[in-house]
Amino acid sequence: MGILLNLETSSTNCSVCVSKGGEILAIKELNSANYSHAEKLHIFIEDVLIEASLKIEDLKAVAVSKGPGSYTGLRIGVSAAKGLCYALGIPLISISTLKSMASQVTIKKGEVSIPVLDARRMEVYSAVFDENLKEIRETKAELIDENSFKEFINSKHVHFLGSGAEKIRELFPLEAITYHCEIVPSAKEMVPIAWSKYQQKDFEDVAYFEPYYLKDFVLQTKKK
Repeated sequence: MGILLNLETSSTNCSVCVSKGGEILAIKELNSANYSHAEKLHIFIEDVLIEASLKIEDLKAVAVSKGPGSYTGLRIGVSAAKGLCYALGIPLISISTLKSMASQVTIKKGEVSIPVLDARRMEVYSAVFDENLKEIRETKAELIDENSFKEFINSKHVHFLGSGAEKIRELFPLEAITYHCEIVPSAKEMVPIAWSKYQQKDFEDVAYFEPYYLKDFVLQTKKK
């Protein structure tokens, strides 16, 4: 079965795991506000391989969280993934950060999960998923206000999850909304998605792949 390395560096959580056939063999992660990715990522890769009694040559593909998220974090993760794929001659798999976040909660039929990553001030990256992890509203970078997500809040039970959820709770302290502010992107949730893509041979072009930075907020001009 395919042995995959999964790298998640899109947020404060530096997370690495190695999996076989969609099952986790070893995982190591550190969620630090100081962004430990540059110092820890390659150490964590070595650690999980040792824990799983594997060699780097045993890897059949590398999966990386493609974003959106931290610009520097994404660059570090994608650079490491591409370097390994080049050196080993193996495929590169990209995973939507927000989709893997959404998979961390189980929701009922008719409910929606909205992973929201904090960008800055009142800005977030978000997408909307149904109970089957189908994306029903595309990924956006947006400024949140009292009108944000109203089409879902007014008609469905909504789960907000991630680092941007606290901002939204201040605007919508409603009982019909469940907040999962503690959730961070993790390589653990990448495993089943990456395995499915590996089986389907849904690979990226290693030479041209770039992270999904999605920093397209409208610049605000200063008031005169």
